[in-house]
Amino acid sequence: MMEAAHIARAVTDVFLERRCPVCGRALRSREERLCLFCAGDLPLTYYWTQSRNAMADRFNARFTGDDISYYIYAAALFFYRSEAGYAEIPKALKYHADYRLGRHYARMLGRRLAESEAFRDVDLVVPVPLHPLRRWRRGYNQAEVLAREVAAALGARLGKGLLRRRRYTRTQTRLHGEAKARNVDAAFVLTRRARRKGLAAHHVLLLDDVFTTGATLGACFRALLPLCPSARLSVATLAVVKE
Repeated sequence: MMEAAHIARAVTDVFLERRCPVCGRALRSREERLCLFCAGDLPLTYYWTQSRNAMADRFNARFTGDDISYYIYAAALFFYRSEAGYAEIPKALKYHADYRLGRHYARMLGRRLAESEAFRDVDLVVPVPLHPLRRWRRGYNQAEVLAREVAAALGARLGKGLLRRRRYTRTQTRLHGEAKARNVDAAFVLTRRARRKGLAAHHVLLLDDVFTTGATLGACFRALLPLCPSARLSVATLAVVKE
């Protein structure tokens, strides 16, 4: 069966050339999503092996002085390096609906979180929501695509109807520093369903595609806090921008 799949892919490549989204090199029949060179050089963070890491420190700094009784865990699969082309992986899902690529790396993230002492007990995964208008225009929520795979790997439930984005905010991509935080301040609220049913969860994981300053995840975190005063909240993303 595997050999037949390789033959079919080789035939397809004759008519529709596939290219590595990172470096642009033409993919060979046995290369599926990235070329062997880029796949081998994927800049993994290994943050899932560290309960305290640079990403988590940056996120926790947003809540200094707040009444949170625990250190917030945070992890990402790989570093977002635009100069090396790896930024094209989340971009391919976000802007070009490359579900196969997004799901592949979401499963990879999920498997690593499932092996982590910090994340293995997650029982609810909540994707960062899009504003309804932006979701309608795009046709899907990339964070939800990723969260579905991560939840399956963790054996957790998918909580996609707990948060809603009540303001149509500017895209975070073109903003910097505190402008990101101001842009999403109070942009997220609990849905009526969430307020009515509450959260029957011990460890909730907030999930998004890319962590830059943590502003969007921080706004979602604050919205969820009243709903789960006795649960732990953690965050994870496919990629993280390295300071």
